[in-house]
This record gives sequence, C-alpha cells and structure tokens, in this order.
Amino acid sequence: MRAELLAVGDELLFGDIVNGNAAWLGRQLADVGVRLTMSTVVGDNVETIAAGIRAALGRADAVILTGGLGPTQDDLTREGIALAAGVALRRDPFLEASLRRWFQALRRDAPGGTGRGAPEMNYRQADLPEGAEPLPNEVGTAPGVRLETAGGVVYALPGVPNEMYAMFTGSVLPDLLRRAGEPAVVVHRVLRTAGIWESAVAQALAGEVERLAPVGNPTIAFLASGGQTRVRVSARATDRAEAHRLIEPVEKAARDALGIALYGVDDDSLEGTVLRLLAERGETLAVAESMTGGLLAGRLTDVAGASAVLRGGVVSYATEAKRDVLGVDPDVLATSGAVSPEAAAAMAAGVRDLLGASNGLAVTGVAGPDEQEGKPVGTLHIGMVGAFGTLTRSLRLPGDRRTNRIYAVVQALDALRRTLTVHTC
Repeated sequence: MRAELLAVGDELLFGDIVNGNAAWLGRQLADVGVRLTMSTVVGDNVETIAAGIRAALGRADAVILTGGLGPTQDDLTREGIALAAGVALRRDPFLEASLRRWFQALRRDAPGGTGRGAPEMNYRQADLPEGAEPLPNEVGTAPGVRLETAGGVVYALPGVPNEMYAMFTGSVLPDLLRRAGEPAVVVHRVLRTAGIWESAVAQALAGEVERLAPVGNPTIAFLASGGQTRVRVSARATDRAEAHRLIEPVEKAARDALGIALYGVDDDSLEGTVLRLLAERGETLAVAESMTGGLLAGRLTDVAGASAVLRGGVVSYATEAKRDVLGVDPDVLATSGAVSPEAAAAMAAGVRDLLGASNGLAVTGVAGPDEQEGKPVGTLHIGMVGAFGTLTRSLRLPGDRRTNRIYAVVQALDALRRTLTVHTC
C-alpha cells in the first residue's frame, strides 16, 4: 500500500511550528510496511487543500491529512475534503449532540459550576463531507474524518500531536492494515558513524548499494545530522526473524567498509560509547572547554550513570582562566596562543590534574562569527591526555557559530573514542 501525508496549516508553511507529526507518522507507516511516497504541506485555503488531496489520490492508495479540524474560521480541512470529493458538508446530529454534552460537562465541572457556555462556532467540528465517517477523538473535541473516494481513502486527523497519535493508533492504523492485507514486517538496523563525511560513508558502501539496487530489499539510506552520519538498513519480510536474516550480510559488509568510523548501532550514542569505553578500562574523565562553553560536559551528563566516569569539567572561556584555573603555562599562551594545539594539550593536562581524573579532554577554537588571534572561524584544536600519552587533533569546521560548537563536541568525543579504541588496555 502507498500512502501520502498532507499537513494543513499556515503556521507550518511560515515556520512557526515544525511538522513533527509527519516524522512520527512516517516512522509508524514504515514499521508496518506501508510505503510513504510523499509528504506535503499546504496552507489554510480550501482550494489548495482540495488540490493537494486530488493530486495525492492520483499517486497513492491512502491520503492522511493532519491539522485544520478545529472550530475556527481558518480550520478548513473538512471543506477541502468535501471540495476534492465533489460533495457537500452536512452537520452530523450525533457528533453535535456529543460535543454539546462534552461542553456542558466542562461547564458543570468548572469551579462553582459557573463556566461559560461554548461558542456556537465549536459545533463546526460536527460537520462532515457527505459519505464520510467520523473517527473518534478520545483525548479532544475534534472528530477525525474518513472518506472513501474513487481514487482511494482519505483520513483527516487533528494537528494536536497527542490527539493525532491516539486517533492514528486507534482508528487509522487498523483500517490501513485491513486494507493492505497481510502486512510485511519492516525491520531497521541503524549503524552510527562519526568523524567521517556523509559522502565518504556513501562512497564506502557504494558497492553494497549497487548490489542491492536490483533486488530492492534490503535497502540502505544515509542520514546526516549534528556532525554524524547514520546508515539505516531496512528489510521487509513475513516475520522479524527473516528480516534480521536479510539485514545480517548487509550489516557485516557495512561494518567491514566503515571500520573505526562506526561507533555503535540503533540507540547507541557517541557520548555513551565514550563513557562505556572508559568504564571498561576502569578510568575516569575530566573535560576543559573554551569554544564549546559547557556543551561537551552537558552532552556527557545527558547519559544516565555518567557520574561513574565523569569527574567534572571546567569552562575556561577566558585566556586568564586557562592560565589561572587550569595552570596553562603563560609562555604557551604568549607564544602559541589560546587557540592552538599546545594550549589544548595543556588544558587537557591541567583539568585532569585539577579534578584527579585518569584522562583529560580539552577543546579550544574559534566558533565565530569573527576570527581570533588571526585564526579563521571554524578552527578547532582538541587535546587529550591519558595512559596513551598526550595527543592533539586540529581541524577546520565548516559551519556558523552554533553549528561549529555542536560539531566541536562531536569531534572531541570521536577523537577520544578513536584513541581509546586503538590504545586498548
């Protein structure tokens, strides 16, 4: 079965709200083997909504709309569905009576029983296109809509996430599965990489992608975000065991091709992997930060149980703090500068000694928007001190201030991960 998503709302078009509903629905549909072919956003306009529905029905078996089912004048999804299907809207007396009872109970339960009555506009939610069925809303007032058309089935769900989740799970998903017949099981395996460009990951797996292309199952997708690249291997089968069997050789080929760039699978995190490696060695960590301003320590402390490994951190943003708190040699600062490999190494050693840790990890650089000490924006130096000795890594990041700070955290964690992996106990 093929499905398309159609999100309705000017607030989505203008960027006031991020369309998280589409991401959630995409995952739900993929997990049951429904093929999502397109996701579209349209504004609060009846003709535009109707055109979007007609176009989607020309390509897919099912269209799922979100948003525009509320009581106000700009909630026009019901009207758009009616126009697309060439039918009129009708007031459903049962829905209207249910809404009136709901609002009466709400008024009765107000303190002192003095709640105001509901405006008549609320009962627009009882309007349905001719031939449509209402979908129950267990957590809100706006009923959903299901309409059979010559081109396929149209579902309309509220835009409020918790209402949409409940309605999709309780009404839409069972109906989709019934229509699709015996669903295929879809299993995903996510391989996580760091310290390597998305294009390099794709190049490393080009042979495997080419091998799988004629078959179409399993499939490989590349997902880059936050300075990391995920490789998602997806397989469809009649049961989970068969899907895992199909994924197994693809995962092995990917592991062989990616080597040390691969740090984990599925829900593994880079920071969690670093903390696990240190815990396995019985070692601890202290961090010193300049350009990242505490983001590195924050990322590590997001991991439950991090206190067993992480001793603490120092944000030595000013040059004086590097000297006075971390004990960085003034000659190093004067000769090499605060943004240098020498300063990064000295910061790592200083925070390790200050907090009594086995390992020190430090970050210094230029996040932007202006250069510092004549060093260009994006300059990053990482210092590491531990049983492996003293190591530094220098590179140039490609983003703006916010992106450079995020990428610097990833690069620092990955540099330490690779070092610990190579220098085993």
